[in-house]
Amino acid sequence: MNENPVRLGILLPTRGLLLGENRPHDAELVLRMAARAEEGGLDDLWVGDSLTSKPRLEPLTTLAAVAARTRRVRLGTAVLLGALRHPVLLAHIAGTLDILSGGRLVLGMGVGGAFNEEQRQEWLAAGVKPSQRARRLEETVEILKRLWAEEQVSFHGRHFQLDGVHMEPRPLQEKGVPILLASHLRSGREEQLRRAARLGDGFISISETPEEYAQLAQRIRGYAREYGRDPDSLESAQYMTVNLNQDEARAKADADRFIRAYYGTNMWEELWGPFGPPSQTVERIHAYRRAGAGTIVVRFASFDPEGQLDTFLEEVWPAFRATP
Repeated sequence: MNENPVRLGILLPTRGLLLGENRPHDAELVLRMAARAEEGGLDDLWVGDSLTSKPRLEPLTTLAAVAARTRRVRLGTAVLLGALRHPVLLAHIAGTLDILSGGRLVLGMGVGGAFNEEQRQEWLAAGVKPSQRARRLEETVEILKRLWAEEQVSFHGRHFQLDGVHMEPRPLQEKGVPILLASHLRSGREEQLRRAARLGDGFISISETPEEYAQLAQRIRGYAREYGRDPDSLESAQYMTVNLNQDEARAKADADRFIRAYYGTNMWEELWGPFGPPSQTVERIHAYRRAGAGTIVVRFASFDPEGQLDTFLEEVWPAFRATP
């Protein structure tokens, strides 16, 4: 076994599928990559979320299809905008999906952004005031956990009112579907870290360097102790964006084109990478593992995600794969 065991998974291109000039008429690319990743031995498959601001395949529907194409890999969202959905409906969908997948679901969830007009309109289109999304997420997580654990749930919060709700089916996983809450040291919002420590089964970050990630993990675990929780029980995940190419200039150019198409900007350029030889990605994953990340989600910043996956399986994954 590798001396630094880590769960490795990829983000399936549910948004990338809709980018570029040659948009496919079906989702076979996504399903084909899911099967290839499982066959290659990866641990997890992840999908992102957006309603209108960054169009893509709906995440939970997609994971149901992926569940039918796979047998072993864990299936996750990185990250689901939980506050866009009513928690009772979300509990029902997630419970059903956990059963269909044989208990393989994990929900990475986050407050989500409202930094530009497209994002603000996304929340309003779902009937949610952007200013309410953080508190709605907290209530959603509380309700999900209770619906999956209690026979009758009554809840009277600021955004949701429930009286004697009984939910079936419940997740196959005994403790319910694990929930990882998005946490970002760079945001400067301490409530994010406290939320993860208080409500989450773990945390996931996208914007930290390995050095910053170590600080983030330390602070969340410290808050967990304050809340009387075992910090070692929290899963720790990091979301990376890479482009694998021995020609570093070509890798950076390809990644820049992809990210600009994905977001409409590359204003967060310093957050992404590495872009270049696979050995750089191997070292960065090791750096995050040393910083405390036990799970790594890898997104390929490329219009050729299948080629990137093949390179990843051939030149990155062997450095972390368990050996006899």
